[in-house]
Amino acid sequence: MNEQNVTKSIVFTVEPGGTLHGELRVPGDKSISHRSIMLGSLAEGVTEVTGFLEGEDALATLRAFRDMGVNIEGPDKGRVVIHGVGMRGLKTPAGPLNMGNSGTSMRLLCGLLSGQRFNTTLTGDSSLSGRPMRRVTEPLAEMGAVIGTTEVGTAPLNVCGDQPLHGIQFDMPVASAQVKSCLLLAGLYAVGRTCVTEPAPTRDHTERMLAGFGYPVQRDGATACVEGGGKLTATNVEVPADISSAAFFMVGASIASGSDVLLEHVGVNPTRTGVINILRQMGADITLSNEHDVGGEPVADIRVRSAPLKGIHIPEDQVPLAIDEFPALFVAAACAEGETVLTGAKELRVKESDRIQVMADGLHTLGVDARPTEDGMVIQGGGAGCQLGSGRVKSHDDHRIAMAFAMAALRASGPVVIDDCANVNTSFPGFVGLARGTGLKIKD
Repeated sequence: MNEQNVTKSIVFTVEPGGTLHGELRVPGDKSISHRSIMLGSLAEGVTEVTGFLEGEDALATLRAFRDMGVNIEGPDKGRVVIHGVGMRGLKTPAGPLNMGNSGTSMRLLCGLLSGQRFNTTLTGDSSLSGRPMRRVTEPLAEMGAVIGTTEVGTAPLNVCGDQPLHGIQFDMPVASAQVKSCLLLAGLYAVGRTCVTEPAPTRDHTERMLAGFGYPVQRDGATACVEGGGKLTATNVEVPADISSAAFFMVGASIASGSDVLLEHVGVNPTRTGVINILRQMGADITLSNEHDVGGEPVADIRVRSAPLKGIHIPEDQVPLAIDEFPALFVAAACAEGETVLTGAKELRVKESDRIQVMADGLHTLGVDARPTEDGMVIQGGGAGCQLGSGRVKSHDDHRIAMAFAMAALRASGPVVIDDCANVNTSFPGFVGLARGTGLKIKD
C-alpha cells in the first residue's frame, strides 16, 4: 500500500458527550502564513516569521517558493526565516508547482506568477483540480496575462511569463479575498494602477501585509488599489492563532453543557469575525480580553462558555466574514432552539467540497432536519435538551467538515465516525491531540 493510500485511510472516531475545558492556542492563521511566505520571498532583505502554520496548505506555498530559488530556513516550531530575492529575483522552477489542496496558494500565485519572466505550471490534488479558476484567470487576462486552463476552467494552470501587464479597475461579482489578493499581487507587476472593488468586505490580510512590507496600498471604502513598479522591504511577521481553527472550539464549548474554554492570541481582524458575531446573535457566551495589535493585525484571547443557542436568520452581510466557519456554524445551528436560515452563501458549494450538500448529508445521518438550498441551508435545531444521533459521516476529504462533525459528537447519542480525515493536516496539524486535551473523546 503506498503512502497516499495510507494517508487517505485516516478516520476519526468520537465517543459521545463530554465537555470542553482549558486554555489552548490553536495553530497559526493559514491566510497570514501563506502571505508571509509570498511577500517575504519578494522582499529585499531577511524576513523572520513566527507562529507560522506548519500545515500542508501553507507548506505547499513554502515549497513553491523554494522551488523558485528562494532560500527559506525552517519551519522550526513555527519559525521561518526567508531570504528575500526581490521583486524580480524568482527563478524558473524545474517542474510544475504542486499546490496540493490549497486554493489560496493556487489563486494568489496565479496573479503573482503572471508578472514573472518565466513560464510556470500550477497543479493540485483531485479536489483542488475541480475548483473554479476562471474567477482569477479572466480578470488577469484583462490585465494582459496569458493563462491556460482545462476546458472547464480548472487546473492545471499554465501561466505564460514575460507578458506586459497593465492595471485595471475590477468590480468583483462575488466577494472573494482570493480574487482580490490575486489581482493586487499581479498589480505589483503591472504598468499603472490596479484597483479592486468588492461587493462586501472580505479578509484584508493582503492589504495589511503589503503595507507592513512598505508597499503603499490605497483604500477607499470597498476599493483597494496598488501602483505597479514598487518594492517590498523585509520585515518581521508574527502570525496570530487562526480564528477559523478556533471556531471549532468556540462551537464545541457553546453546545456542550458545562464547557469553559479560553482560546489564546486569536486573530480578530474585523474582516474575519463573522463567526463571533453570528454565534453571539445565536446567544453564545463569548468574551474577548487582552486585545492588542500584532504587526498590524488585531488579536485577543477569546473565552467561550456553554450557553443555550437559538436559531436565527444569518445576516447576509456576515457571510463573507465567516465563509470558512459555516461547517462549524451548521453544527451550532443543529443544537439551537428553532430554525436557522443561511442565504447568500453559494460560495460554499465550490470550497474543498460542496460544503452545503456535504454538511446536509452528514447532519441527516445524525438525525438533523437540514435542508440544503442553492445558496445556503435551513436547519431545524433541537434546542438545549436535544441529542443528536450517531453514525458514520463522510468528510469528502474536507478538513473543516471533519472537524465540525468531531464537535457534533459532544451532543450525540452514540459514536460519530468520520471518514477521510487526512486533510485536517492542511489547516490544523495536531487537532486530535489538542481536542482530546480539552475533553473531546476523539481518536484517529
